[in-house]
Amino acid sequence: MSWNKSTTDCCLWDGVTCDELTGHVIGLDLSCGQLYGTFDANSSLFRLSYLQRLNLAYNDFNSSRIPYAFGSFANLTHLNLSYSRFSGTIPSKISFLSKLISLDISSSTDDSILEPHHFRMLLKNLTQVQELVLTGVNISSVLPDSLTNLSSLTNLDLRKTRLQGNIQNSIFHLPKLQKLILRGNRRSKRSLNFLDLSYTSFSKELPHSIGYLKSLNFLDLSSTRFSGELPHSIGYLKSLNILRLSYTSFSGELPHSIGYLKSLNSLDLSYTSLSGELPHSIGYLKSLNFLDLSYTSFSGELPHSIGYLKSLNSWISVLTSFSGELPHSIGNLKSLNVLILSRSIPKSIGNLTRITDLVLSDNAFTGLIPSTIDLSNNKIHGLVPKWVTGKASLTYLNLANNFLTSIERLPLGENLQTVDFHSNLLQGPLPIPPPSTSYFFISKNKLSGEIPSSICHAKILEILDLSHNNFSNAIPPCLGNFSQYLSILNLKSNAFEGVIPLTFGKYNKLRNLDLNGNQFEGPVPPSLSNCKYLELLDFGNNKINDTFPYWLGTLPELKVLVLRSNRFHGPIDSSKGKFSFSKLRIVDLSHNNFIGHLPRRYFKIFKAMKSKTMPNEKYMGTEYYQDSVAVAMKGIEIEMVSILTIFTTIDLSSNKFSGEIPDEIGALIALHVLNLSHNTLTGRIPSNLGDLANLESLDLSSNQLVGRIPNQLTSLTFLEVLNLSRNHLDGPIPKGKQFDTFENGSYAGNSGLCGLPLSKECGDNQRQVLPGAVCQQEDDSDFASGFTWKVVMMGYGCGMALGLFIGYLMFLTGRPKFLVRIVENEVREIAKRLKRTRYRQVGRRN
Repeated sequence: MSWNKSTTDCCLWDGVTCDELTGHVIGLDLSCGQLYGTFDANSSLFRLSYLQRLNLAYNDFNSSRIPYAFGSFANLTHLNLSYSRFSGTIPSKISFLSKLISLDISSSTDDSILEPHHFRMLLKNLTQVQELVLTGVNISSVLPDSLTNLSSLTNLDLRKTRLQGNIQNSIFHLPKLQKLILRGNRRSKRSLNFLDLSYTSFSKELPHSIGYLKSLNFLDLSSTRFSGELPHSIGYLKSLNILRLSYTSFSGELPHSIGYLKSLNSLDLSYTSLSGELPHSIGYLKSLNFLDLSYTSFSGELPHSIGYLKSLNSWISVLTSFSGELPHSIGNLKSLNVLILSRSIPKSIGNLTRITDLVLSDNAFTGLIPSTIDLSNNKIHGLVPKWVTGKASLTYLNLANNFLTSIERLPLGENLQTVDFHSNLLQGPLPIPPPSTSYFFISKNKLSGEIPSSICHAKILEILDLSHNNFSNAIPPCLGNFSQYLSILNLKSNAFEGVIPLTFGKYNKLRNLDLNGNQFEGPVPPSLSNCKYLELLDFGNNKINDTFPYWLGTLPELKVLVLRSNRFHGPIDSSKGKFSFSKLRIVDLSHNNFIGHLPRRYFKIFKAMKSKTMPNEKYMGTEYYQDSVAVAMKGIEIEMVSILTIFTTIDLSSNKFSGEIPDEIGALIALHVLNLSHNTLTGRIPSNLGDLANLESLDLSSNQLVGRIPNQLTSLTFLEVLNLSRNHLDGPIPKGKQFDTFENGSYAGNSGLCGLPLSKECGDNQRQVLPGAVCQQEDDSDFASGFTWKVVMMGYGCGMALGLFIGYLMFLTGRPKFLVRIVENEVREIAKRLKRTRYRQVGRRN
């Protein structure tokens, strides 16, 4: 889109590089270019015969094959087709590119296949290649001897390629090899500096020759099957900076030669089977700044030399078998920031003034406790330690994502600002934070009972997240105005009941109010009109009984409005005043009792859904809190844990709306999802719905629509889900583009429709579809099953609109499973004929 055709000199276009003398195009970089669709084998791209560099990484070529014509670029030195959703067999002609210096055809899926003989040919012919990256390509072969031809190779990445057999000695004879990655496969010399064999199934003992890799600075053997003793030659790797041996089966003692690794910065021995005493030479590692000895079988006392590691800033030693007292020399480790121990602590630990993260479980320590404690994402069980809750000097406390079950009280004092206990197993009543607290997260626990009104003593709270607990009864009325700073109030997924008693003052700063998934009754609080900063309002899945709160249109920042599954009733009267909803991007009024015509005037004034220029792709929320919302897809609520600002949806399904579909909807060109199903809408499908260029899901099912399906809908190239079932549509089903991917279920219950994919012919101009043709279409069309989650991650990595949210698109990957219900006599006859011809449509049974 950035190419300006009015500029006749294409050498000035983004991504285009030309030869300064000849003017020939020699470089083309369209990586992350949002290119989409199948790759045409006759593309004019292949006329650029002077091309030397070509980068098409991170696009979406819709599972098309890599054309053979890529092998015709005789001058090509750099080719990058990574993560662009190519599939199928990689053509052998790629190996004809004898001038290649860099080749990257990585894939995040398992769809790209490099045949073993093509792999051997590739390694045989690319004698000048320096970088070869085949991550995720299905090779399913052993490393051939022709690998030794790649004398210029410096970087070889064969992660997740299904390599088989044993690692060959020839790989260590590549003279310039610096980086070798074989991670994730089921089965170096002198200049090799990076060796990652983690998560491989290479077994037996680690050879003594590992010590010959004198240039090695990174060695990762974690989660491998190597066994036996760690060879003494490990100490010869004098250039080694990082050594990872976690989750290995090495036995015996850690060799004394470990102390020779004077350049070592990081040593991870966690979850190993090494035993015996830790050698005194461990103290010689003067450059060491990270040491993990957790869950090991080392015994005896820790050597006094541990105090020599004066560069150490992170030390983890949990559930080890060390005996005796920790040496007093630990007090010399004045660079320590993180210390996690489970033994009695010497008084000299008081010298460690830089500690910011500290775990001292089962100790009687009375010395230094830092003001900031972050122990989130660990495996801490049981009661919150008293040495944490009893410290008045704390300012930040984060114990989220653990297995804590109870807490007697939160820390006291006037300093605590942030408390985060979300995602634990806490039970009992709500612990009340001190008045100094600004951020209080305690969601996703098992807390119960009422919310005490004393919570309102925290007068400066900005974020209060009590969601996903078992709280019940009414909420205290003070929650609406107890803090003039309150921005987030999340009470989602509890068992609160009664009317919503909240009263919001004129100068409040509320930005997110989420009461979804409770038992609230009564009307919507009128004082919400005072919330001028409100962006997200979610009252879904309650028992609220009210008419449509049209006055919410006065809120200038409102972007998300969810009222689904309540008892709202009456018409959506859009004639009362000038209420714009100008920034609204997500509106869900489904599963209520609204009646009357669809609100034309609102569709006219949904400005955010009409914008031709997309807003900057970012997530709704702040640095401390990401907004989330549940969106209905195919009748199931799916949690969007983060909301992209480019995502737009209208869901008015399962109400009692009548009349025609307004043409005004066709102007909402930024819309991604439109669901008007399960109403009593009449008339024809507006042809201008074909203008909704970004639409991905269209559901008009279970209405009383008549007439033909507009051919204009075939222009919706992003459309992945179409449901027009259970209406009174007639005529031929449009053909071409996305309509060739939709199946019978999209049109079920419309007796007047004909043409593919249905078996009913359209007059004499189209023969009945053959069973084999239908089955072939199902088997060969990856697109028919919808976008895969892997394509979404690619889009997200490049900032593409395709990465709207992971959970929604992962749901689309499942094919619909329902049987076309045959009602009229004519369709019964068709069914009989299909049965006689042994027609079977695969995978369409409930």
